[in-house]
Amino acid sequence: MSHLTITEFEAGLPIIRQSPQNNGRLEMLVIRPTEDKRESIRSGTLDVQHGLVGDNWLARGSKYTETGAAHPDMQITLMNARTIRLLSSDETRWPLAGDQLFVDMDLSSENLPVGQQLQVGTAVLEITPMPHNGCKKFAARFGVDAVKFVNSPEGKRLHLRGIYAKVIQSGDIQVGDQLVKI
Repeated sequence: MSHLTITEFEAGLPIIRQSPQNNGRLEMLVIRPTEDKRESIRSGTLDVQHGLVGDNWLARGSKYTETGAAHPDMQITLMNARTIRLLSSDETRWPLAGDQLFVDMDLSSENLPVGQQLQVGTAVLEITPMPHNGCKKFAARFGVDAVKFVNSPEGKRLHLRGIYAKVIQSGDIQVGDQLVKI
């Protein structure tokens, strides 16, 4: 598998910067039932206690808590669909990024600051402060230059690797739903 270069990634920034600031769209929904397993689904339930129902977030736990329990501020991951489309034009590879919600929306701190709430379907999410960065697995799947791109100063400003959110109102979501800032 060949990957794009950092120059090719940077050439795609204008398209990413055109992402909607409000009234975004849920493009893909992915559950991670077990480690390294991904399933693209058409609809799902976001639950205050369990995150995305069917996902292993709660069972997997976190190295960022003292007890190893799941981190409440890392319940849901959102990634810009324009970014992942640039990293891989093959949509069947998108779930390899490890995120749950792929959205056509501006995820920058200026547009979605910590505490901003988003309605998607009948659920409500709140953006949390946890950083979401590219890692070794991400590099193996999308290339070293992909990690350099998403972790660059501009990549971090735009949150190209994605953002974390927590569910504050349980509800049902489906691909095609709008994401609206509230």
